[in-house]
Amino acid sequence: MISLTQAAPATVSVDALVVVLAERPEGLVPLGDVPDEIRTLVSGSAQVLGLTGAADEVHRVPAHRLRARSVVLTGAGKASTPESLRRAVGAATRSLAGLTSAAVVLPDDEPETLTAVAEGALLGAYAYTRYHGQGSSSTTKPALGEVQLLLGHRPTKAETRSVQRAQVLAEAVHAARDLVNAAPNDLYPEAFADVARTATKGLKGVKITVLDEKALAAGSFGGLVGVGQGSARPPRLVKVAYSPGRAKRSVALVGKGITFDSGGISLKPSADMDEMKSDMAGAATVLSTVVAAARLNLPIAVTAWCALAENMPSGTAQRPSDVLTMRDGTTVEVLNTDAEGRLAMADVLVAAVEETPDLVVDVATLTGAQVVALGRRVAAVMGTDDAREEVVAAATASGEAFWPMPLPEDMKSGLKSKVADLANIGERWGGMLLAGLFLAEFVGDTPWAHLDVAGPAYNSKTAYGYTPLGGTGMGVRTLLTLLESRAER
Repeated sequence: MISLTQAAPATVSVDALVVVLAERPEGLVPLGDVPDEIRTLVSGSAQVLGLTGAADEVHRVPAHRLRARSVVLTGAGKASTPESLRRAVGAATRSLAGLTSAAVVLPDDEPETLTAVAEGALLGAYAYTRYHGQGSSSTTKPALGEVQLLLGHRPTKAETRSVQRAQVLAEAVHAARDLVNAAPNDLYPEAFADVARTATKGLKGVKITVLDEKALAAGSFGGLVGVGQGSARPPRLVKVAYSPGRAKRSVALVGKGITFDSGGISLKPSADMDEMKSDMAGAATVLSTVVAAARLNLPIAVTAWCALAENMPSGTAQRPSDVLTMRDGTTVEVLNTDAEGRLAMADVLVAAVEETPDLVVDVATLTGAQVVALGRRVAAVMGTDDAREEVVAAATASGEAFWPMPLPEDMKSGLKSKVADLANIGERWGGMLLAGLFLAEFVGDTPWAHLDVAGPAYNSKTAYGYTPLGGTGMGVRTLLTLLESRAER
């Protein structure tokens, strides 16, 4: 929960008062209207406390002559950009897990600063405790409870709207994180559909449709059916359509929802296979985004398509050398059952394009090659030129790291099959681009962007900034910003 107040920093009675530090040529500087006691603390004790103001540096010290019980000094680095402030405040609130209340001193009066600080505070105040029972030995603490932003003046309507939007955005990101973090024995295709029903209940202008395995087979979704046929838990297609009456534009969001990816017959190595519960992050992202769009009453039609399946080896699983017939009639030779995401996504991309949206964006933890190319914190975006650049612009505005990648025509030959129209894999080199080229075969002339978030969607290393361990919610902020931009045209 977040609120705006005109109270002075020295007068707020909270568990922690958060102050952002920045590296400046003249030295370490506390940003905003901070009490003299804190300025004296920073100038006199920086070396003793080890303060540098670097990004992700957080120090919590006792408060003296203040009503707050402690002071949190959090670093923003040398450049006080919206994203550096978002990250600094998020690191602070993340560090305050287990506490009830905090207040944040705004670094300046700029509208974009308020937005960034509100988002950072809320994004950092997250904890996943679903499986911790009473008496649990886990050290995971509940997220920080209440956050106050100290304006120093009475909130304007614009400032109130900004913070309300940040609340909706953060709740969407948290919802995506919760889905990614859920255990696969609890979150399987049918269970995901139930979550979608609950999440959309009561939302104005929203209709949900769920296709089961029989409906998928009848609808010629050969790829999605093929991926899911090895599991005792059959596949689902969840369609969530938000259709406000005044909408003049439409966007389709397609999400990969492999609720657990064992690799199928082409079994993955056992190391890190537990992380494959995150292979439904794309579906979590698009579902959370359309819910946020509806809650914000955006004047744009948005449909989320969640391609849900569990990729398991069994006597009924698809085999290497099987040939699948996709929804549009394209035949695909399955050379590796661990390249399953593109099969499920291709079918659903066809279905999405059939409704003639103005733009299609798909989100998927699609390839390990994405992680090799861009690492664990930067996602890739491919697609038609205008759509790709639109996503990059939205990502830049929202503070998420997406990098544009090409779809070289001369690589298409790598997807040739000896027996079918396409093969589902090609050579190892450029695997991320080959996967994108495969999906491109199923969107026709529709403006389209493909977001490969394989690395950034799940953080298995160490928490940083507002990013926790586990599911990150990567992509929600970018997609919501893109929808808002389109709605304003």
